[in-house]
Amino acid sequence: QVQLVESGGGLVQAGGSLRLSCAASGSRFSINIRGWYRQAPGNQRELVAAITSGGSTNYADSVKGRFTIFRDNAKNTVYLQMNSLKPEDTAVYYCGADGLPWGQGTQVTVSS
Repeated sequence: QVQLVESGGGLVQAGGSLRLSCAASGSRFSINIRGWYRQAPGNQRELVAAITSGGSTNYADSVKGRFTIFRDNAKNTVYLQMNSLKPEDTAVYYCGADGLPWGQGTQVTVSS
C-alpha cells in the first residue's frame, strides 16, 4: 500500500530553520507530490507551498521569502526548507499527492 511519509518536524526557536521531507513509501512508480499543507489547532488545513511536475512553485503569502519547496526526482521526494520560522508557523505539516490519502503529518513547533 502506497503511503505518504512526512518527516523532519520538531521544536525550534523563532528565527530557526527546519527541512521537511515527503516521500511515497511502497511505490515503485513516480508519485506526483504536489505540495505542502499545514493545519494548526482550530484552523482548517491550508496550502503552504505547491510544486508542479515541471518544478514551478507557488507559495502562500505568509511564507513567501522564508520557505522553499523543491523536489529530488531521483529520490521521489519533495522537501520544504523553512527559514526564519515564526511562532505562527506552528502546525502539523502534511504533503499532498494525487490519488493518495493524507499521511500522518509532522509536527512543527516554533517557540517565541
